Amino acid sequence: MNKKAILYADDDYESIGTLLRLRAPSLFIGLLLGVGISLVVSRFEEVLSQNIQVAFFLPFIVYVADATGAQTASIYSRDLKSGRAKFSNYLRKEFLLGIIFGVAFGIFSGAIAFLWLKNDLLALSVATATCLAIAVAPIIALLITYVFQILHDDPAANSGPIATVIQDVTSVLIYGIVSSIIIL
Repeated sequence: MNKKAILYADDDYESIGTLLRLRAPSLFIGLLLGVGISLVVSRFEEVLSQNIQVAFFLPFIVYVADATGAQTASIYSRDLKSGRAKFSNYLRKEFLLGIIFGVAFGIFSGAIAFLWLKNDLLALSVATATCLAIAVAPIIALLITYVFQILHDDPAANSGPIATVIQDVTSVLIYGIVSSIIIL
């Protein structure tokens, strides 16, 4: 079996040119897809105009989901390089961790939203969207990292920007849909 060797973006040993070649494509794809996030947000203009407080929690929900996914991608990428990663084990455990963190952070964020703004529908929207966005974040990060590993591209250099922008779009969609259903 002839496997293509993966060239890892290693700042200690690789030249700037090699690092640029390895890292730039996924960053440019992320840049283009990032513009799409603005388009997705614009689709929820009605709920945002109905209650501007919905916008207060958009960065929070996007951030916590990204952080959860980034953690998964970093750990999985590290273990891929060491040869200790078994995808099925990661998939099962990251799915469960996503649900646990999603529920915990959803309850916490909903409580904060309610205590701060005294709006039960907004608090329910924030709690539900936070729970769902965090629950799917590890799976998105894991799958994107796994795809880059299968493609023999450095998962650590490439999965971060792509998984982040996909997770951002997913989080915005989740929050927009949940808020539209609950608040409108």
